[in-house]
Amino acid sequence: MQKPSISYKRHRFPPEIIAHAVWLYARFNLSLREVEEMLLKRGIDASYESIRRWTAKFGPQIARHLRRRQCRSGDVWHLDEVVVKIVGKSFWLWRAVDQHGVVLDEILQPRRNKRAAKRLLVKLMKRYGFVPKRIMTDKLRSYGAAKREVAPGLDHWSHKGLNNRAENSHLPFRKRERTMQGYRSPGALQRFVAVHSATRNCFSVPAHRRSALTIRYHRMEAFDAWRTVVGTA
Repeated sequence: MQKPSISYKRHRFPPEIIAHAVWLYARFNLSLREVEEMLLKRGIDASYESIRRWTAKFGPQIARHLRRRQCRSGDVWHLDEVVVKIVGKSFWLWRAVDQHGVVLDEILQPRRNKRAAKRLLVKLMKRYGFVPKRIMTDKLRSYGAAKREVAPGLDHWSHKGLNNRAENSHLPFRKRERTMQGYRSPGALQRFVAVHSATRNCFSVPAHRRSALTIRYHRMEAFDAWRTVVGTA
């Protein structure tokens, strides 16, 4: 398989160090200064600002390549939205996960209405190339209105108790949000959640692979995929 075209030219540190710093920041609930300290413990004197720039520059590229390597998504989509404050202004992060808990996509939007729900559905169907068997949402009426315009025949289950999978997918993001202590701009948040979710999809162990041996194999596969994507394999 051909390596992805991620260029590390004109960077003082080798690709292995840059990719490792991005992985630490995207994979774990660490601040930039904590990643800086962990690298320093290994004798690598990289500033937290360098780590921030590496994540902003290489993170989106890594996320795109990781998503291309994902298996085909499930045919039951759970949709939900969560409010996010950016410099005192409210935005809505719309998220879709399949029945296995894999994050399919996330869109940051300024409104919580039919237009925003429609944009999420259209983007999902365009990205994955098919109409799902069913969508699961909470009681927000915007989903039903958007569904009637995009895919009238799509099966839609709307109930608060049925959407726990989507709501639970917000928890890692909320933990990360507290560590980061807010976001500078909508664009910065959109870029980061793409990297965070793609990395989590790669390394999180599916529910059907819970034995010690299969967990170990899954993590080895995830590390192989990461090294291939970042070009250090």
